[in-house]
Amino acid sequence: MAGHIVVGVDGSTPATAAVEWAAADAQRRGLALRIVHVCQQWPHSESAEYCAGALEAAAVRARELTRDVKVTTELLSGDVIDDLVAESASADSLVLGSRGLGGLAGMVLGSVGTAVAGHAAGPVVIVRAPSPLRHDRVVVGYDGSACSEAAMAYAVEQARARGAGLHVISAWQLPAFSPYAVAYGSLIEDLMREEARAARERVVPWRERNPDLVITDEQPCEHPVKALIDAAGTADLLVVGSRGLGGFASALLGSVSHGVLHHVACPVAVVRPREKEES
Repeated sequence: MAGHIVVGVDGSTPATAAVEWAAADAQRRGLALRIVHVCQQWPHSESAEYCAGALEAAAVRARELTRDVKVTTELLSGDVIDDLVAESASADSLVLGSRGLGGLAGMVLGSVGTAVAGHAAGPVVIVRAPSPLRHDRVVVGYDGSACSEAAMAYAVEQARARGAGLHVISAWQLPAFSPYAVAYGSLIEDLMREEARAARERVVPWRERNPDLVITDEQPCEHPVKALIDAAGTADLLVVGSRGLGGFASALLGSVSHGVLHHVACPVAVVRPREKEES
């Protein structure tokens, strides 16, 4: 695992919240913090003075919030998405605000966050705003896919570092039935029991490997996005895989991760397995 967290800043309020979240995470997990700002280089873009000022303000804030965390900064000049994705390759995780200065006021997640979450090499944490409440609970969506396995591993680490409980959501939906399916009520009930049993069993090895953590789980029969949004209401962090079992192989950001990113108020970590984990 890499020894530093990268946070991208642009001087916006969500970016400041991202710096604060990243600084706290670096402190908890004993990692260094690297703050980057991509200074756009085209007519009517940011001035060099603004770029340097945004970066320095972020560094000052990070140092105010930490004790022994190594904080470094760097101005980058290139394409924002490409540069941030490149930064993710050597980072433990990449942290971004939910919407930067260039975003539309009505957007919960900007185009940069969406693109980076779908292409980054590891976990991407999207932070909307500072949270005034602490719930001591990390929630993770888990369906047994490779992406959700990586999400579980990250969620376990986060829960342990926070001294928090880990709650596992394994939501599932019944397949569409014809109007005559009522005649097969017992078969449907058997299917529901089997789905719930299989989901519970997938969590057992994680509980056995991490006896120091309190790991709870539930298997709601409803759309995963709704189940995760509901659970996130009392979570300090929601963790999802970038793409689950229902996703198309070519879709780098699945419908579930995309859905929760646009509707959940707490920080959301989207985790994509690194190449060595996928091979």
